[in-house]
Amino acid sequence: MKISIARGELLDALSTVSRGLSSRTTLPILSGIHVSTTSASVVFQATDLEVSIKTSCQARVDESGQSVLPGKLLTDIVRSLPEAGITIETTGAGSAKITCGQSVFTMRTLSPEDYPKFPEISAEETVSLPTEQFSHIVHQVSRSVSRDETRPILTGILVVVDQNTLRMVATDSYRLCVKEVVVSGLSGGIELVVPGKAIEDVAKLVGSSESVSLGVSENQVVFTFGNTTFISRRIEGTFPNYRQLLPKEYVTRVVIDRVELLEAVKRVSLMAQHNSPIRLSVNTAEHTLRLSAAAQDIGEANEDIQAVPEGEDVEIAFSHAYLLDGVAVAEGDTIALEVTSPLKPGVIKNVEGDDFAYLLMPVRIG
Repeated sequence: MKISIARGELLDALSTVSRGLSSRTTLPILSGIHVSTTSASVVFQATDLEVSIKTSCQARVDESGQSVLPGKLLTDIVRSLPEAGITIETTGAGSAKITCGQSVFTMRTLSPEDYPKFPEISAEETVSLPTEQFSHIVHQVSRSVSRDETRPILTGILVVVDQNTLRMVATDSYRLCVKEVVVSGLSGGIELVVPGKAIEDVAKLVGSSESVSLGVSENQVVFTFGNTTFISRRIEGTFPNYRQLLPKEYVTRVVIDRVELLEAVKRVSLMAQHNSPIRLSVNTAEHTLRLSAAAQDIGEANEDIQAVPEGEDVEIAFSHAYLLDGVAVAEGDTIALEVTSPLKPGVIKNVEGDDFAYLLMPVRIG
């Protein structure tokens, strides 16, 4: 195999498939990137047996063939090279030579016969989603995905397509985020749980593609965008009934400037070290929301911001990290915080509309 390709295109392709590389030392072949040729392009593949990624780019193919090259090493070499043409040539002795200008690298290769075949997926349902909306929703809900592998269902994001609505939900049992958008032209219905890391990777990779196609088979999900195919397993199981968790009513509702609250939470959080919570105190008479935090043997902080309260005075405490995440991913100039009682979850919402909700479990305060 002998190919010549522009450094920028090669690096983009390698950066994309690298997200599928495995770190398992027990299967060295999975640390490699499978490279193969067509008449005028090169196809790159990587898999860790959970996720499989394939992408292609234009190239001059002088000799057709296939090989498996060390993935991380190849990517690091290409990243270090100047913007110029790069030639990759393999020999029958199990090695490959990478040439760019005066730079020449030689590396050992692995046998392509040992590399797993790329999955052939026959999607039962497929929808096409606008890239910008898809990536934005994933960014909003992904912070609430659990990292605890003992409850696999919570490590995923629930994706629901219902008529013209795209909805995503994530929870780690301490907070829950729901976001939905109306997407014109959607048809059919899909409901599945996709691994959080996989869908986050897709959102980062879609780039300038106009749309991303989501296809569902019995136990896998396939994303297609541009020249790239990204396949992941589905997470089996029943996702928590998020509708039951969201309070139907509130006792106190306070409307606040989102950026002002975000900056105040950041400042007061400096004293909410480790597991110290942030207290929120609503004073309806003075139209203020007070944020306060104290760390034993260190000090305390408090800050009042103007608010538009409705209902009763209340004091409730949240994890400062979870509160910061919720305010950061909310949208609009103003947001609403709804509270039922100091011992029940609080909910951050859009002031208008119900297309976004971020539920927070409270921290008990003495």
